[in-house]
Amino acid sequence: MPTMTAAQRREQARTEYDAFIKACPTHQLLGRISEKWACLTLAALSSGTLRYSDLARTLAGVSPKMLTQTLRSLERDGLVSRTVTPSVPVRVDYALTDLGHSLAEMMTAVKNWAETHIMEVHEARERYDTEGAEDNAGTASDAGAQK
Repeated sequence: MPTMTAAQRREQARTEYDAFIKACPTHQLLGRISEKWACLTLAALSSGTLRYSDLARTLAGVSPKMLTQTLRSLERDGLVSRTVTPSVPVRVDYALTDLGHSLAEMMTAVKNWAETHIMEVHEARERYDTEGAEDNAGTASDAGAQK
């Protein structure tokens, strides 16, 4: 393997993706797909094609504006396809693309993990809040004493 100059290493680093770098496109994509409504929309569509109204009912609590924005960004990223059928009223169906299916499997797994472990998370939060309140009381007084 030939030795690389510093300039060559910098150029190579620019062409490789690293989601830990804020300016990297993968960092931005990760931010988008990790949003709550994106994750839940992908999980909902993993069971098959849904109309907008079906998605809105499935995703309890999502506003029409947020659902529209989420669907548009997922469509733009090639994860969701939108099919308009001319009728009265117009029918709009949403489905996962092949790329979307590959991601939806992981998002559904995250959703299932959350549903399975929510009680353990609640217990951990309660322990933290109880113990943390005691610890923070000592820390706050210690911090004040250090000034």
